[in-house]
Amino acid sequence: MGAEEIHAANVGTAPKLNGRVTLVDHDPRWPLVFAAEAARVGGALTDLRHTIEHVGSTSVPGLPAKPVIDMLLTVPDPGEEATYVPVLEQLGYTLAIREPDWYQHRVLRRYDLAPGAASANLHVFPAGCEETARMLRFRDWLRAHDDDRDLYARTKRALAERTWEYLQNYADAKTGVVEEILARAAGAGEEAVDPPGADEPGARDAEGPGAER
Repeated sequence: MGAEEIHAANVGTAPKLNGRVTLVDHDPRWPLVFAAEAARVGGALTDLRHTIEHVGSTSVPGLPAKPVIDMLLTVPDPGEEATYVPVLEQLGYTLAIREPDWYQHRVLRRYDLAPGAASANLHVFPAGCEETARMLRFRDWLRAHDDDRDLYARTKRALAERTWEYLQNYADAKTGVVEEILARAAGAGEEAVDPPGADEPGARDAEGPGAER
């Protein structure tokens, strides 16, 4: 994504990184943090049909990641923000990303989440959306295939050593290796998918947009 696209997707000013990406080794607390946060979100949305999944690199044991818990929330229509945003704001979430032309994608963010997790990105997509299926397939493939998980980890660490203007630029730089991994998944009988989109400006990086691009 270019700078113009990144700024257009952000609600407010798009934060710049202007530096390296900080990755940490996988923390066994991350699934527990997700479970607790998913329970809070789910409890607040009892009047709205929804699902919640853990996605992004923190959802894959053995992967280094930014300490950001990526959560995938599906609702009937993310464009109807009044049905879920005010409720989530009461839990400390703030609407950060709005991409109506990309499956009505929204991202809400909460900071100071829990020990071991600096923040949470809550990616919102419509139920039955093609992108949510892609995100989950990518996550599940990495969970089941150590060789591709390790390849992805090496790629992430190498790219994290470089300097990036926006975090989304780092996410976009992973596209080649992600496509390589997904091509193998397709050859093994899995549906070929594009890299899930979960992190920062532009929100198409799921590590921490919808999932990981």
